[in-house]
Amino acid sequence: MNDAAPPERGLPDAEGPGGGKLVDNIMYFGRALRAAGLPVGPGTVIDAIKAVEVAGITNRRDFYWTLHAVFVNRRDQRTVFDQAFHVFWRNPRILERMLQVILPEFRADVPDDKQREEINRRVAEALQPPKTPREDEGREPDEENIEFDAAMTWSDRELLRAMDFEKMSAEEVARATQAVRTMRLPIMEVPTRRFRPAEFGNRVDLRRTLQATLRSGGDEIPLQHKKRRMRHPPLVALCDISGSMSRYSRMLLHFMHAVTSDRDRVHTFLFGTRLTNVTRYLRSRDVDDALAKVGANVDDWSGGTRIGHCLHEFNRYWGRRVLTQGAVVLLITDGLDREVGAGLAEEMERLHKSCRRLIWLNPLLRFDGFAPKSLGVRAILPHVDDFRTVHSLDSLEQLADAIGRPALRRREGMEGWLAALRRVEDEQRETRETV
Repeated sequence: MNDAAPPERGLPDAEGPGGGKLVDNIMYFGRALRAAGLPVGPGTVIDAIKAVEVAGITNRRDFYWTLHAVFVNRRDQRTVFDQAFHVFWRNPRILERMLQVILPEFRADVPDDKQREEINRRVAEALQPPKTPREDEGREPDEENIEFDAAMTWSDRELLRAMDFEKMSAEEVARATQAVRTMRLPIMEVPTRRFRPAEFGNRVDLRRTLQATLRSGGDEIPLQHKKRRMRHPPLVALCDISGSMSRYSRMLLHFMHAVTSDRDRVHTFLFGTRLTNVTRYLRSRDVDDALAKVGANVDDWSGGTRIGHCLHEFNRYWGRRVLTQGAVVLLITDGLDREVGAGLAEEMERLHKSCRRLIWLNPLLRFDGFAPKSLGVRAILPHVDDFRTVHSLDSLEQLADAIGRPALRRREGMEGWLAALRRVEDEQRETRETV
């Protein structure tokens, strides 16, 4: 009977043929993920190496999910990891040289040209080797990095302001995030029912007038005036975190954190397939800590969308709590509903009647050919006071100006969109009658 311990399944010795190379490449892969924006540190890389050693590798699928279990902590990180994995491990020659001992069946398919175009820019930049000074010699400088001192010229900052969040690289996202953190929201003040003393005015404060008369002995009646107290209304944000809105919702969370730090009575809700109140998490002074808490407590990130169901839950459980005193509501969604707008029109009508002003922010509005054709968009559009895009830093600044400027009346500027909605409904009605 042999008392020797059975050989362990997994990686060979680090000094053996292939083991050390695999460890090195897992380390390089972790660095690439960190450069792409994932929170990968030395401890995570060590855990990944140990996980591969324990789980073993028999095919590409096992290797993928072993690293996925270690490096991916949130749903919004899945896309970046998936693209980085297939790009980093796609070269068959590298795999043959580094994994030929323990991965005889490991094969990677090289993506075609169309797939390369769909690769996230953050992944492409993270996997690109750093340029040395010699490589940059003799090359013309990048136009986006040229900045002139003369007036009436534009620089990389101007390009960043107009750039779509979806097309930004990791460096551009970091710079845009820093710019969003410094934004301040102009405070729109509205009159309340309470009054405060005033030197002049049209209203006489009877109590203070009688008190002043008694102090003077009744010889004279000095009139005391009052006027209404001014206070900015509450701000409520309902942000869609579905898969089609993930990049925009992350940037808007930075914006809402800046707004929450700048003023009081700000409430933020995230919804995908369910509604989550993240107001208390965004009150943390550290934006990284606040977003980490949000990511840990939101389970439906980058999933589907049930707009009607989530608005019903908000109107039923939260409307009376946060929509008091004429709140301004920001509805941030693309209007693409998994339930095809079921019950959405009724909930939007109730929400519109419960707030002072309802502003719809839709990133799809950046396209010139956008038309209200989907059922979700057609259900939301008749019940909003303002319809704006939110896809760049410029659009966020315009939103801040719109919130700070009081509207003259409800649905101001919506005549064009309502007319477009009527045209679409007429076209669809004619199509149904023809069929």
